[in-house]
Amino acid sequence: MNKTGIINSWQKFSFSITMVCLFCSFSQYAHEEGKHQITGYAQGTSYQITYYNSASNIRKESIDSLLAGIDSSMSIYKPYSLISQFNKSDKGVVIDADFRTVVEKSLQISRETGGLFDITVGPLVEAWGFGHNAITHYPDSLEIATIKGCVGSSLLKLKGNFLYKKKPCVCIDVNGIAQGYSVDKVASFLKEKGIRSFIVEIGGELRIEGRKEDGSAMKIGIEGPAENNGDPVIRHVVALNQGAITTSGNYRKFKKNGSKKISHLIDPRTGFPLDNELISVTLYAMDAITADGYDNAVMAMNLPDALDFVSKQPNLEAYIIYHDRQGNVLDTMTHGFKPLLVK
Repeated sequence: MNKTGIINSWQKFSFSITMVCLFCSFSQYAHEEGKHQITGYAQGTSYQITYYNSASNIRKESIDSLLAGIDSSMSIYKPYSLISQFNKSDKGVVIDADFRTVVEKSLQISRETGGLFDITVGPLVEAWGFGHNAITHYPDSLEIATIKGCVGSSLLKLKGNFLYKKKPCVCIDVNGIAQGYSVDKVASFLKEKGIRSFIVEIGGELRIEGRKEDGSAMKIGIEGPAENNGDPVIRHVVALNQGAITTSGNYRKFKKNGSKKISHLIDPRTGFPLDNELISVTLYAMDAITADGYDNAVMAMNLPDALDFVSKQPNLEAYIIYHDRQGNVLDTMTHGFKPLLVK
């Protein structure tokens, strides 16, 4: 769900989701033969791993250790993390393999979306009151223009394992993509241990591989607001045997300034919160880092551009909920998303 660039404001930790986007629910039953589950709390949110194997050979401690390692690299809430060291530096720092993978993917998505995804957008998120600290007022155009001088992927340069910043004021926050990376990292760990059928979920971001013991596909429920703007409901169920599902949305987390809603999703190009017709975007891709990285950027587009953009991306499909001009809640999807739906 839960992401930077167009950015989701995460709770306690850089990767924690605030439950703003669609929820996904597992449709397996606990008594299934060969089914094992591991649940826990990491990166400021909950996680659940469901896998099918004759033996229960994955230890919770191993999962927690793996996720803690990512924390030490990319958590903005850990003062000793590499990302915190980068943000406090004048010119940059040497980064590890996890951090490098996330930065490389982030810069790629930034280029491909014309700057709609940008990991340097954190100062704008803070200014609008969705960061660490409370604010006393909302920023005006002059304040935004000043902040924007420190925002932009062009202010970053990755050379080898050294991540440079062109201005000391540049700070990064990878929460718009790193949770997807975490999901993929756990999925790779399970594969290395010989697990071939699993669902990995961290804060609502999912990665699926294989089928259940009875040969049926994994089924995931996608939640969204009701057509009358009522309480969220399960709008569709998808069946998968491979790939990732992530979501981004603005119907749960926002602030109010008078009668106006202020979205937690900030456009790094303008410096202002999103104000378009999209309510939520669910993306399907082969890996979670890809889906997670693109979903916030797609949220910033108008509906025709969003559908056109996704349709041109290989191995990327979208389900989109939006308001029409009369305020009705409607949905649509790319042609390739339709076969994923349970009839």
